[in-house]
Amino acid sequence: MDDSTLYGYYFIGLGIAVVIIIAAAVLLLLVRHYAKRILKLATAALGLVIQVKENTNSIWGLKQTNIVAGDILGGAKAIESHAGLVAEALAETQTQS
Repeated sequence: MDDSTLYGYYFIGLGIAVVIIIAAAVLLLLVRHYAKRILKLATAALGLVIQVKENTNSIWGLKQTNIVAGDILGGAKAIESHAGLVAEALAETQTQS
């Protein structure tokens, strides 16, 4: 093998290595670009999630409101039944007198 053939193979190998290195650099730059884009979109999404959470807090408060309303309804039913008993007792006393 003479020197010109050896140099030819050397430069072909060097060219292939340069192309691979450039391709790897381009891929790394693309990964960096898309990572920044993902971070930007995730930050925007986090802001929206916080806003949705704040807007739905009142819905979670409805559970407590429903519990209190149920307690009030129970009290109203008790008052109704006791008032009925009192009315019956008054009616009986009026009929006896």
